[in-house]
This record gives sequence, C-alpha cells and structure tokens, in this order.
Amino acid sequence: MKKELSRKWSISRNWLCFFSIILLVIGVFYRFVNLDKKIYWGDEVFTSLRISGYTVPEMDRQLRNGRLISIEDLQKYQYPNLEKKTIDTIKGLASEESQVVPLYFVILRFWVEWFGNSVAVTRSFSAFISLLTFPCLYWLCQVLFESSLIGWIAIAFVAISPVHVLYAQEARAYSLWIVAILISSATLLRAMRFKTKFAWLIYAATLSLGFYSQLFFGFVALGQGIYVVAIEGFRLTKILISYLLSLLAGFVIFLPWVFVMITNPAPQTVSWTDTKQTFFASATRWAGIVSRGFLDLGVAPGESGKLKIALIPFILIIFALTIYSIYVLCRRTDKRVWLFVLTLSGSVALPLMLVDFVLEKRYGTTRYILPSILGIQLAVAYLFTTKITSIYTSVWQKKLWSFLAFMVIISGVLSCTLMSQSRMWWNKVPEINQQYPQVADIIVKANKPLLISDANIIQLQVLGHLVEPKVRFQFVAKGQIPKITYGFTDVFLFDSSDFLKAGVEKVYNSKLEQIDKLLWKIRLPT
Repeated sequence: MKKELSRKWSISRNWLCFFSIILLVIGVFYRFVNLDKKIYWGDEVFTSLRISGYTVPEMDRQLRNGRLISIEDLQKYQYPNLEKKTIDTIKGLASEESQVVPLYFVILRFWVEWFGNSVAVTRSFSAFISLLTFPCLYWLCQVLFESSLIGWIAIAFVAISPVHVLYAQEARAYSLWIVAILISSATLLRAMRFKTKFAWLIYAATLSLGFYSQLFFGFVALGQGIYVVAIEGFRLTKILISYLLSLLAGFVIFLPWVFVMITNPAPQTVSWTDTKQTFFASATRWAGIVSRGFLDLGVAPGESGKLKIALIPFILIIFALTIYSIYVLCRRTDKRVWLFVLTLSGSVALPLMLVDFVLEKRYGTTRYILPSILGIQLAVAYLFTTKITSIYTSVWQKKLWSFLAFMVIISGVLSCTLMSQSRMWWNKVPEINQQYPQVADIIVKANKPLLISDANIIQLQVLGHLVEPKVRFQFVAKGQIPKITYGFTDVFLFDSSDFLKAGVEKVYNSKLEQIDKLLWKIRLPT
C-alpha cells in the first residue's frame, strides 16, 4: 500500500513540475510580447529622462523655445547621449527625485547604450530582470519550505500572475525590487541556518541591493528584523546580533543616498496620495489591489461600471482563498515558516493600511505592496501543493483543489492575454492618458502635420512616443504665441491654454476646429 501511495505521489509530482514548466514558458512569453504596444506614460518618460542625464528644467528650456523641432529633438531627452554621463543620471535624481533610488537607472542607462534606443529596449531591461524572479523564488521555497515542488508551483503562479507581468513590462524599478526582496529573504534564512560570517556578509550585500532598488525596501528589512527577533524569542542571541550587524552594514552602504535625500528633499510630486477616502472605499480599493496578483481585467481603481460590479464575486473568492491559505499555512507549518510569510506579507502593507484607514489617505497602491502579494502567493502555492499531493487528501478533495488551481491559472492566463493586446491599462493612469493614442492616430493621418502646444513638457514627451517622425512640433511657454511656419498640410493645437487658443485665432485670423477633447485644428486663412 505504501509503495502504491509513493508511486501516485511520484507521478503527481512529476506532472505538476512539467505543468509548472509549461506555465513558466507562457509567463516568459507574456513578459516580452508587445513590449512597445502600451502607451509610454509619464513615469516611464521620467525614467528615460533620467537615463538621458538631463533634468526637467533643461529639457523644458531647450524645447520650449518656439522653434520647429522633430522627433529626434524630443528623443535627445529620452535616451543616453554623448553630452551627458552616468553621473548626470545620478545628479538628476538627486536634484529632482531624491526619493527615487538610483541603481535601476544607472544599470538601465548602460543597457540602452548597449542595445539601442527604443521603447522596447528600455522596457526589455525590466522584463529581463523579472526572469531572475524565478530562480530566486525557487531558492526561497527550498530554504523556507524545504520543498522543490512548492518552489515549482510558486513559480507557476508568479509566472502567469498579472501584476508580475504588468510590472515586468514597465520601465520602472519594480522588477528589480521583487528580485531584491526574494534574494534577501533567501539569504537571511540561509544565514540563520548556517550561522557563518560569509552567509551574513552575503545577506548584508542583498540588503544594500534592496535599499538601492526601492525606498520601501526599508519596510521589508524591518519585517525581516521582526521575524528574527520573534524566532529568537526576543533574546539578544548571536543570530540577532548578526542580523543587526548585517543591517547596519547594508544601511551604511546606503548612507550616501540618505544624505542626498536629507540635503535635497523631494518636492510633493503627486496629489493622489492626499485624496480623502472613506473606510469602505479604502477596503474596496485594497481588496482590488490584492486580487491583481491572480486576476486583472484592466479595470482602473477609480473606474465605475458594470464590469467592476461583476468582478466583486471573483475578488471575494480570491480574498477567501488568501485567508484560507494563510490559515492552513499557520496550522500546518512550523513557526519559522508561517511567521516569515506573515512578516513578508505585512511588511509594507500594514504601514500603508494604517495610513489609508486611520488617516483616510490613499497611499495603498499595487506597486507598493508587491512584497505582500509575494507573501500571499507563497501561501497559496503551499496550500495547493499540499492539498493536491498529500496522501491524506481524499480523491474528491484532490479533484476539487485541482479544479480550483486550474481556475486560478486560467484567470492569470486570461488576464495576461488581455493585457498583452491592450494599448492602455489601469497602471498607465487612463483618466489622464486615455486620449493620447486617439490624438496620435489623428495627427499621423495628416501628410505633413505641425503640432503646437504650451502643455506640460512630460505629457508632450508621452505624445512624442506615439507619433511618427513626419510630425513637427512647436512648443512655447505659457503666455506666448508662436510664429507659425507655413507649408504644413495640417496645423494642430494640443492640450493648449485658453490664452494660446485665443491668441492664435486673433493673431492669425484663424478658426479653431475641435477634433478631440485635447486636440484642435487651426484653420488658417487661404
């Protein structure tokens, strides 16, 4: 009887590993397919500006002069060039965005210099870094659960997880942050097990990697500290001392950027964090955020409609699955296992939830709680692995849990498929950028178009990534009227101020025809 059960286990394990490899291949495909299809939105424009070495005032001053400029002139401030060096990338971050740490941007600059100037190349760096998630995740599962099978199941879920694929295709540092979280977690557990100086030195190095990948990694390091303190029984043991020394070493390496943040405090650059939210609105938002680890149909947080209502049952199912996974994990594993998953899940989420629910702010967003999503996915991977393969699970229960696992996989694959075919997704802030692809389509239909604007220079760069090289531009400052060059078949005003629209009509005795919400066509006298 034992041999028969062992054989069933072996077959089940082999098939699960094989199926996980298939999902891994699918996940890799989704990370690289249509890299340049989605709109290159404001945050990514800032990324490209940083690797170019220029600052916003420099770009604004040199482009907003009323002269005719081309796509090539715009791209000067979106890709590395001979005029600026790597140190200028760091200086730009230090002077304008000191809350954004520099490691990702420095490496990305070299990546683009090596492989060429394009949106696809710029985004491919994040996609490539995201591939490191899989070996790091497998390693973490090995040292945490001591199970290669749980590692393979976790890889399968993360491979087709919508949120992981989404941020693997964005020119921001989130993929690097995920890798830093996983590798620091694995090295911490390994150091606690082997207790060697070299193991703690490696852990210290991964802490510095994390600090330089995302500022919120500090919460992850704090969560790891809480884990060590709890495991050591709140006693000052050699392991706790080693952790504190490693943390100190990692933080000392990060001190130069701490000095930068103190001496160059970042200005308030976003307003959405101050948006007041009721308790119910915050709860709804957080439920939607967590569910994106398994299902994402592109519904924006602020969007209303029937689709959002239709998603409620699925979000509730995912929420129930999450709670049950954590319950099973806590019931069936040692303290060193379940406590690690809980501290990882709550490291960033709990502080942000406190701000959102107590102060009625809106800091909770998907990109900030990636550590929590990772923790939840570890718990879910453990749940499905044990339920499907345990010799103590009845046949009908195995079929039920296999069906549930299949539905989770289908929801992930469906989400990734929809995402790969879309030009716009919720993370691109559609309430601001929804019109840009439509505006670009109208402009490029003209034979020889000229675009005039006094709009925000970052948003003009967003549009610049969408139009063809035949388009020419004239950018002016607020309160100025450009000298329009004749010889163009179509002249447009884009997202212009009332002063510019009225001034063009008056100075050139022209009429404005509104083509789109953000676009007007100038009818010049013949």
